[in-house]
Parts: sequence; C-alpha cells; structure tokens
Amino acid sequence: MTETQDPPPTRSRRRSALALARDVVIIVLIAVLVSFLVKTFLVRSFYIPSGSMENTLLINDRILVDEITPRFGGYERGDVVVFRDPGGWLAPTPQPDRPPVLEAWEWALSLVGLAAPDSDDHLIKRIVGLPGDHVVCCNALGQITVNGAPIDESSYLVMPVGETAASADAFDVVVPEDSLWVLGDNRYRSKDSRYNQDQPGRGFVPIDNVVGRAFLITYPFDRLGGIDFHHDVFAGVPEAAEADAP
Repeated sequence: MTETQDPPPTRSRRRSALALARDVVIIVLIAVLVSFLVKTFLVRSFYIPSGSMENTLLINDRILVDEITPRFGGYERGDVVVFRDPGGWLAPTPQPDRPPVLEAWEWALSLVGLAAPDSDDHLIKRIVGLPGDHVVCCNALGQITVNGAPIDESSYLVMPVGETAASADAFDVVVPEDSLWVLGDNRYRSKDSRYNQDQPGRGFVPIDNVVGRAFLITYPFDRLGGIDFHHDVFAGVPEAAEADAP
C-alpha cells in the first residue's frame, strides 16, 4: 500500500500565508465597497470652510450629511442643508497643483468618507422658506415672517452687538416650486439667499442641488454631537396654502 506523504512544512506555510493575504484583501475590498456605497447613497462627510453658520457650526468642523432621509420625507424649515452652488454664489477658486500621490491619497480617503475634497464647492445654510412660502424681512420687531407668522430666531442667531433686526437687508419673496430660501445663522456674515438675488436663480436653491441634511458634528471630538434644527422656531408657521386662504 502506498502511503501519502505530508507536504513539506515550507510549502504549507506559504499556502497558508497566501490564503490569509487573499482573505485580508477581500475583506478590505468589501469594506471599501460598503463605505463607498454608504457615502454615495446614505451619508457624506464635509468640513466647514467659513463662519457663516456660527455658532451652530464652526470653521473646520467635520460634519455628516444624511442623503437618503430627505428623499423620502422631504425637508423642513430649520433643517441645516448642504447644497451645490446654484450659480454665482461662490467665487472661482483656483486649485493649486499638488503631487499625484497626495491627490490619489485624498481620493482614496474620500471613497470611505474620511476626506471631503469638494467641501469648498458646496455651501451650508438653514432652511427658512419652503416651496410656496412667503418670506419677508422684517417686521417692526426686526423679525422675519413666514406666511405672515413671525419667527423668533434668537436661539441660534449670531448678530453684531446692538443689532436687533434678523437681517440688515430687507426682502420680500415667494419661494418657487422645487426651491428653498436659505439663510446663515451668523446672519450678518453670511452670503446666503439674500445676497444672491441678482444671480440667475434669484437667490433660491433648487432642491435638486441639495446634497442632504447635516445632522452630526464628528470632529473636533470635543464638539461631537447632533446638529439642532430648531424646528420649534417654525412650529407656528402656517402652510402657504393656509396663509393664502380667505
């Protein structure tokens, strides 16, 4: 009878190492694929490049943006949203040449949501007017009114000492269908819907331009926590159809 011989130990170890390496590669690829799908369809990471949303969001805060929930539930007044430039809101910023290795590294990190290279091409503001809303500034108390109802934004507004009006610039707009009227919390230092009424979009943000709703600050760690939408501020606002009813 012929006896089977065990393979040499060196060959067995080599085969085990190759199997382990294969398993590690598969796991990493699956993790990257899952992270890519989450980033593309569920959650994206951005950083805050300006102070227009202080003190809700500070410069260099890292945030997560929920992309999927608004697609099913829509947006509400008070939501803090990230959106692509509707046209003319952002000044062109030339990109410096960088080593290809650095570009590739940032691209790889962006796939899994650890980098946000396109943050400078997006804006973040708070929704004040939904489609059909009549938004006016300001009443005798310096408050913005939405469909005739004044809103008290003192819980999140940042304004210069001595200023009492929610906006230094008056406006009276009706938000078109499929658009939003958005303002920054740092109201006197925010180039928002008010300051872009001379652009082709007249200051309105098409809902199709909205990436999603910012919901979490992830960095720095001492600021880790949810983003307050202050929906209660808008609780007394009637719907546009109700405001127009006799």
